[in-house]
Amino acid sequence: MSWDTVPGRNGEGYPDPTASTALARVQHSQKGLQSKRAGEHFENMITASLNWYCDKGVAFVEKTPEPMKPLRKPDRQGRFLACYTKQAQPDYKGVLKGGRAINFEAKHTDSDRLTFDRVLTAQALRLSRTEALGGVAFVLCSFSGRAFYRVPWAVWKDMKRLFGRKYITQSDIEIYRVPFAAPGVLLFLEGVKEEQ
Repeated sequence: MSWDTVPGRNGEGYPDPTASTALARVQHSQKGLQSKRAGEHFENMITASLNWYCDKGVAFVEKTPEPMKPLRKPDRQGRFLACYTKQAQPDYKGVLKGGRAINFEAKHTDSDRLTFDRVLTAQALRLSRTEALGGVAFVLCSFSGRAFYRVPWAVWKDMKRLFGRKYITQSDIEIYRVPFAAPGVLLFLEGVKEEQ
């Protein structure tokens, strides 16, 4: 029997999607890749900004490594299979000049809104603890890589009451807009002491 004669299967026996299904899959894949690149660009901007603040003696903040446990020895290219050992933590943590702790999550979207559930429960708990102990906690938001906002944790966690819904738009948080110092450097720590 030849697979060419089986309806819905290609010559190798795999499901043969319709043209519209195949196109939708390609578009979805491209959108995911675009979003990943935009997120990486946002992360690079944050790193450049943190380096700028560190050089100025304002703060020392680093990306939080995800705790993981290797399941196998590395291969010849140094790659290995691993699993996460703890629940997710906020993306960045460190200290401001004067000793105040800082802990924040970074979120990027290519849509017109950021939803409350983008911050995981374990991350929310750590941000709340930082805030309760007098530290600085916020969510740094990127909309399409062109508009950036530092949303205080107190605002993010109470968004349902403040905005009547579990998502925010740029117009909701315009007062938290972050300016640029130089190309690729976001001034997201400006005014932190006055705000908290």
